[in-house]
Amino acid sequence: MATDGDDPGDGSPARQRKASLGDRAAWRVLLDQVRPHRRTLLLGGLLSLAGSLAGLAMPLMAKQVIDAFGAGGTTTGPVLGLSAAVMAGALVAAAGRFLLERMGETIVLASRRTLVDRILRLRVPEVDRLSPGDLLSRVGSDTTLLRAVCTDALASLVGGAFTFLGAAVMMAVMDGLLLGVTLAVVALVAVMGVVIAPRIRRASLRAQEALGEMGSMLDRALQAFRTVKASGAEIRETAVVTAAATEARDRGVAAAGWTSLAGVGAWTSIQLAFLAVLGVGGARVASGEMEISALIAFLMYLFYLVSPIGQVIQSLTQMQNGLAAVTRIQEIALLPAEPVAAPAPMPTQAGGDPVGVTFTDVVFRYDEDRPIVHHGVTFEVPAGGMTALVGPSGAGKSTVFGLIERFYEADEGAIAIGGRDIRDWPLGELRSMLGYVEQDAPVLAGTLRENLVFGAPEATGEEIARALARTRLDDLVERLPEGLETPVGHRGVLLSGGERQRVAIARALLRRPRLLLLDEATSQLDAVNELRLREVVAEVARETTVLVIAHRLSTVTGADRIVVMEAGRVRAWGTHDELVAADALYRELAATQFLVAT
Repeated sequence: MATDGDDPGDGSPARQRKASLGDRAAWRVLLDQVRPHRRTLLLGGLLSLAGSLAGLAMPLMAKQVIDAFGAGGTTTGPVLGLSAAVMAGALVAAAGRFLLERMGETIVLASRRTLVDRILRLRVPEVDRLSPGDLLSRVGSDTTLLRAVCTDALASLVGGAFTFLGAAVMMAVMDGLLLGVTLAVVALVAVMGVVIAPRIRRASLRAQEALGEMGSMLDRALQAFRTVKASGAEIRETAVVTAAATEARDRGVAAAGWTSLAGVGAWTSIQLAFLAVLGVGGARVASGEMEISALIAFLMYLFYLVSPIGQVIQSLTQMQNGLAAVTRIQEIALLPAEPVAAPAPMPTQAGGDPVGVTFTDVVFRYDEDRPIVHHGVTFEVPAGGMTALVGPSGAGKSTVFGLIERFYEADEGAIAIGGRDIRDWPLGELRSMLGYVEQDAPVLAGTLRENLVFGAPEATGEEIARALARTRLDDLVERLPEGLETPVGHRGVLLSGGERQRVAIARALLRRPRLLLLDEATSQLDAVNELRLREVVAEVARETTVLVIAHRLSTVTGADRIVVMEAGRVRAWGTHDELVAADALYRELAATQFLVAT
């Protein structure tokens, strides 16, 4: 049997959630990001080398100027040559850096595109465990760190490496002994860098995790902004976010401490190398073994040699930050995701006969450490007509819809759509024939038209007008200043609760579903609009299968079949009259809503 949607993995979801990258794996992922751009990297490196060679000519030309002064000759030629070398080196190095910067921006774009695609394809249980603020932090700040690695760090690393090699060759030609003294000091700094680098990465990772947690805390407050204000909780929520921000600051300071230590080491290496060369070289000049002009040229090369070391150390420090970012980005890639489905037929072409639904002994829980939600749920929804799910809160009604949409997978039992096991349906094809109206009826930022055609982008103007009329939204469109093109605000804040609910229903109807799922579709409607929507649902039920979850039994008294659920089990089914006569729970629910006499 096909298990469409499972990514290959190495264990349970719990182990996958804890998966992280080691140092080698993180480096491998980072190099994989750069590998497609290796030609650009090579060209940028060659330009950097050319710029370095022009710069490396400066100490020799300075030596010639000094010798010319000593000999009483003209210095015009050497000075002009020195100036030309400076200009040429600067232009060539700038071109190389631009190529590397552009490459870095391209890498970051690809990383963001891949990360967003992965996030939107994650399985619903994985997103349930994550927070929007943390996900935004990974797409935003973590990829920004990756950009710093691929631009500043990589550019400095490539340029510094070429400059170091060029300077080392020139110094070896001039005086091998002084070069040995210099490299001895550099080796000590390199050892220190190897020791510090892993600590920088760990500290940076903790700092970025704390930043993500701060984003989660702020997102929590913003998602319930009106509740925060109505509860007078501004000060408390500010304290919560501030505490998270303080933790991020503390971890950032720890990372900065290790970074500063690496910087101090680089600067110290420059000073120690300068003093060592000055001492040994001065002694050789005093003994006549070396010319003063050669010593000055060597000291200039020293800075060409040691300065790139500082660049390399700084670049490696940035790369440790980047490796921490790669780790957090790659954690998302290790989570189970749905497959990349082939484009489903557009709703205007996807119409078909209504389909039925069968649940057989379905057992389900949301996670291993959470209680069972469905205890052997069994019921049937005939093709065509309206079936309702009713029962107390927590009975497991909304979970039925999550299983039908394959947001979640049943632990035991079987679910069939149109007589076909739900796991045998390609995911894109399955969802293309479903229309789903969630309980909170989300509306996206954008225009009213964009919200209506969100699930049916090719819907015609005639189809939109019909959906508006059926959901009684045509009056709203006439009142809006720009009609269908009017922005509805973040999360549809400019619409009333009932209007958002009707927009969600119209959006589902435009998909021409073979199975329409309505979760509390009338909970925010007044009595007049509820009656009208009941008429719409009854009309739709003549064309397709409608499965409704309702707490207001008045919405479903005319349903062809009503399934009563309690505590994750199906206890009864039948028509309204049959259940009033035969089931005590349904009769109690009906009595509390004044649908039957007590």
